[in-house]
Amino acid sequence: MILADLLEKLEYNCIQGDVDRTVTELVYDSRKAVKDGVFVCISGAVRDGHDFAREVVEAGITSLIVEKEVDVPKDVTVILVKSTRYALAAMSAAYFGYPAEKLKTIGITGTKGKTTTTYMVKSILEKSGFKTGLIGTIETIIGDKVIPASNTTPESYIVQKTFKEMVEAGCEAVVMEVSSQGLMLHRVGGFVFDYGIFTNLEPDHIGPNEHKDMDDYISCKSMLFKQCRQGILNIDSEYYDRMIEGHTCEIETFGFSEKASLRAENMKLLKRKGYLGVEYDVKGIMDSHVEIDIPGKFSVYNSLTAIAICRHFNVSEEVIQNALKDVRVKGRVELIPISEKFTLMIDYAHNAMSLESLLTTLKAYEPKRLVCLFGCGGNRSRLRRFEMGEVSSKLADLTVVTSDNPRNEEPQAIIDDIVTGVKKGPGEYITIIDRKEAIKYCIDHAKEGDVIVLAGKGHEDYQEIKGKKYKMDERDLIRDILAGV
Repeated sequence: MILADLLEKLEYNCIQGDVDRTVTELVYDSRKAVKDGVFVCISGAVRDGHDFAREVVEAGITSLIVEKEVDVPKDVTVILVKSTRYALAAMSAAYFGYPAEKLKTIGITGTKGKTTTTYMVKSILEKSGFKTGLIGTIETIIGDKVIPASNTTPESYIVQKTFKEMVEAGCEAVVMEVSSQGLMLHRVGGFVFDYGIFTNLEPDHIGPNEHKDMDDYISCKSMLFKQCRQGILNIDSEYYDRMIEGHTCEIETFGFSEKASLRAENMKLLKRKGYLGVEYDVKGIMDSHVEIDIPGKFSVYNSLTAIAICRHFNVSEEVIQNALKDVRVKGRVELIPISEKFTLMIDYAHNAMSLESLLTTLKAYEPKRLVCLFGCGGNRSRLRRFEMGEVSSKLADLTVVTSDNPRNEEPQAIIDDIVTGVKKGPGEYITIIDRKEAIKYCIDHAKEGDVIVLAGKGHEDYQEIKGKKYKMDERDLIRDILAGV
């Protein structure tokens, strides 16, 4: 391929060499440098690709994309751009033949609800006959191929490569989670989403390695609505007006507000033996009734978001209703039906904010007892341990403190920190280091009408101890416990 073709949608300055030269591969990892390849120098948080310019040239690279000066031989083509991250996105789109143009692209951003909503959308669209790919926190799904995820939103090169694979697999649409980091780092650059969705926003991801403050976080999220054709937003969010500042898309809204284009009315909590769910009426630009077996008001928001998206695909009300009843999301308020006597679920809640939201939702169902089992990760903020302990003790009747991913810390030391927080609340507690034994305790001591939540691990199927990941899936642990293994 010709370098100029990869640069066709970029503003750039060729400061040495020739853009009409042939290149073999597009590379952004110095370890993958190849003969006659083009290397994009990414300025990362830990390493700067510009520092490897001479090294990759010696390995055969003949073209460099830079955003600052590099010292390389004169026979190497050097292209100066404003942002090499954006350049990688635009060049990746060209490299893979602009696959997004052959798909209906759906990008969902927000602090919470992204994962569940993507699965709901995929479920509804596939039941309507639209083969749909998925990119998210848990996994990437391309037809029958499932790839575990390492980032919520992968690097732009991977996004475009995945889009191409989806097109080749016969996908007509793709639904993906779009993180604020993904937007800030141009991982979804180089194309325009057909649909951009905003679920909600809460203070999160604020810190030295993510967003400097809340304004920065909001600003990055809102970038999606300058990069999509149709915006679909939660009008109930206090940040709604900030999200649509400077938008370039058509706007549609959802929520409980009477101002919403699509709104939820007459919400009722559903509680049966071993079952928690919710039902509501859809009003506004649709008129329908929905029942789902995922509890809480946030489930109304998630499903309403999915309905707002799939409406644009002319999906029938019957298909929407059936698809929402069937949807299951691993580790997101995932009901494990093992007894009618009590309700058992697995959820990814792994910080105080998400745990408080989950337990508050479950308390609304007035369980006999609310039992919360969780641990905290090692080599992470101790403050999270105190906060989660206090939240659980404040809202749950019984807190079972156990191990999560201790990493390089001693599990007992982490548990002791959590207990410091637990003691600030009124709830009872017990500590059991071994997670399987802790789960067994919850099941063996369950009372009629209990709701038991296993929090923190969610979709994770491992436990990290001393630098090594050991297989551990809570679903397997539960099966073993019931089988007496």
